[in-house]
Amino acid sequence: IMHNILVFRKFHPLTLVLMVASAAIGGTLQYGYNLAIMNAPTTFIQTFINETFLERWDIQLENYQVTLVWTIIVSIFSLGGFAGALIAGPMTIRFGRKKCLLLNNIFLMTGALLALTSRAAKSFEMIIVSRVLVGINSGISMNVQPMYFGESAPKHLRGAISLSSAVFTAFGVVLGQVVGLREILGSEPCWQYLLASNAIPGLIQLLTLPWFPESPRYLLIDKGDKEACINALRQLRRCEVQNSELDEILQEQAETKGMRPSKPWELFTDRSVRWQLISVMIISSAMQLCGNDSIYFYASYVFKEAGITSDKIQYVTIGTGTCEFIACIIKVAGSFCFELLILDILLSTYNQDYISWMSYLSMTCIFTYILSFGMGPAGVTGILPTEIFNQTARPAAYMIAGSMMWLNLFIIGMIFPFLVSGLSEYCFVPFGAVCMLSALYVGLFLPETKGKSLSVITSEFHKLNFRGQDKKCPLQTQALYQPGEVCLSTVF
Repeated sequence: IMHNILVFRKFHPLTLVLMVASAAIGGTLQYGYNLAIMNAPTTFIQTFINETFLERWDIQLENYQVTLVWTIIVSIFSLGGFAGALIAGPMTIRFGRKKCLLLNNIFLMTGALLALTSRAAKSFEMIIVSRVLVGINSGISMNVQPMYFGESAPKHLRGAISLSSAVFTAFGVVLGQVVGLREILGSEPCWQYLLASNAIPGLIQLLTLPWFPESPRYLLIDKGDKEACINALRQLRRCEVQNSELDEILQEQAETKGMRPSKPWELFTDRSVRWQLISVMIISSAMQLCGNDSIYFYASYVFKEAGITSDKIQYVTIGTGTCEFIACIIKVAGSFCFELLILDILLSTYNQDYISWMSYLSMTCIFTYILSFGMGPAGVTGILPTEIFNQTARPAAYMIAGSMMWLNLFIIGMIFPFLVSGLSEYCFVPFGAVCMLSALYVGLFLPETKGKSLSVITSEFHKLNFRGQDKKCPLQTQALYQPGEVCLSTVF
């Protein structure tokens, strides 16, 4: 214990904190920022689409046709994210974690340039391509950044550093909502600059991240460069490298030598991880199907139905991002089935017509709902595969989890405007059902992981995977794994 205290006193976290900020500003912050900035220019881009069709082909689009093109522009971001999640793994292996984040800005800058020039070119198709490229950028960063953080942070800070990704995502949402105000870039003459403003965080990352080292574990385990690993540790810790930390990485290198990571399709045929895989797929899907991110995409639709006047909507939307940002910092358990039920009642146009304060109560329920999301799924879902899969299956599990998240975000982005127009005040009923079913699944089937080793968690899943059989749980060759920590056999 005294040795750990002395190590902690010698460690200076300033370089690590600055590295986290540099990586996240051009990383997960971009995901939240690009979710939020599409809300403010909704009407302006829809008008631009209509004018473009009229000028090119002398066609006046119907409202549903404009809505369809608009939903494609919004939702294509998710398909780009799906593609980014698939190529993130090969990129990190070939280029490393830090270089992968830097090269990722090529997609971002190209997308920003297309968005900036789309108005002058009178091409809404350029906006669509821009959103695909920005989505690829977000998909890559959402996978690579947590990996970079986990491999660079010391044991006692690894959990907190990993959860910082959710904090920067929420901060990106708030920043995008503020920049999207009419007084800044959310006005009709400036919407193209708003869509291209995501280049600024990317530029900050390009200027700052090269000054920080590559992941120490990547340098030693993947590249076999012990001296570079020691230099990276020394720079990140701002003290002499502790033998215990270096020995841990060397042990990881020895234990993973010759091991082949599982492929995603192999997990579907491996009965020993059946319920782990089902759990990750359900919870990753529910994270999007609960409807939280749809509020950021279509905040104007939601608050208009809630009875908020048009001139106040842009200020109210800032509250949604602020709620999640605060909740991600607090990070405690939350629940939102009840909030969605009350919200649907309050969204009733009958109630709003006759009770003047009902619209503000609806707004309060939306804030409470987002607060619950930030306190629960926003931070927990991303680290779940780490806690329930072993080292060889973990990369494939993250690929599947990321794919489910992005595909479901695409589906929600496509159907939400039609849910609002079709179900009106009852548009949140489907999301409430998803929340309730997900909560039931978690309560009935997902074992508690807090404070348990990987072997204990695997043993509990074994009872589900081989129910009714006498097959013994396979011996775990890995060392015990505690949530928020990394044991000798775990490679991030």
